[in-house]
Amino acid sequence: MNKLLTITLGVALSTSVFAGNQAREVMEKVDARDDGDNMISTMQMTLIDKKGKKRSRQLRTYSKDIDTNTEHKTIFFLSPSDVKNTAFLTYDYSGDDKDDDQWMYLPALKKTKRIPASDKDAAFMGSDFSYSDMTDKELDDYTFKLLKESTIKRKDGNKAVWVIESLPVNQAVIDETGYTRSILYVRKDNYVLTRAKFYLKKGKRIKYMDVRKLEQIDGIWVAMQTTMTTKQGKQTLHKTVLTNSDVEINKPIDDDMFSVRRIEKGL
Repeated sequence: MNKLLTITLGVALSTSVFAGNQAREVMEKVDARDDGDNMISTMQMTLIDKKGKKRSRQLRTYSKDIDTNTEHKTIFFLSPSDVKNTAFLTYDYSGDDKDDDQWMYLPALKKTKRIPASDKDAAFMGSDFSYSDMTDKELDDYTFKLLKESTIKRKDGNKAVWVIESLPVNQAVIDETGYTRSILYVRKDNYVLTRAKFYLKKGKRIKYMDVRKLEQIDGIWVAMQTTMTTKQGKQTLHKTVLTNSDVEINKPIDDDMFSVRRIEKGL
């Protein structure tokens, strides 16, 4: 083989390996970032259709670390009347092969529905977030590659970020999440995933996630406003805005808050 070609290939391969290792290290720090042992918040979910028509929903959210590998989350819908008393429960497992558990209580039917893995790529309550988006991702389900370093504009100044490509390791991960590829923008100063592009397996669509407002509360970085926009080409099909308020960090929460019986009972 031509010596110059050999050297060129060697540099390219070593650079690729380095980029992959660095990207994985960044994502491990994202995963390990302190997000508190538990959190309570009030959330407004605004749904915006392609014509700009808005619908708003009020939610109350609870999350708690049960142990180092398990987090429980409960969401109660407070208004409007057509979704009032609907509730969602997640058992988010990490570090093992156990699938996350999810349940949705539907008051109109007085029935709790378990969300199967085959449905986790579906829209969560008509939003641009999926059921899969409601849980943390397992790092071992993906390979990561550092594409570049860049900056993004924010009201408090430009923020340096790593731009990382995330690829599912197999078809099962694609089928569960609905994403064939993701581009992740991670802030260098705090390891917060602040922007992302998710390529959907259906319809040649892309979802754009953007943390528009980020605050530090009791030493914990909290996304106070997040948007998720679904586009096909340049056309916006739908948009969801999540706005947090009344955030409480590390306030005691009874384990009873995270049970099927509780979501059926309501707040």
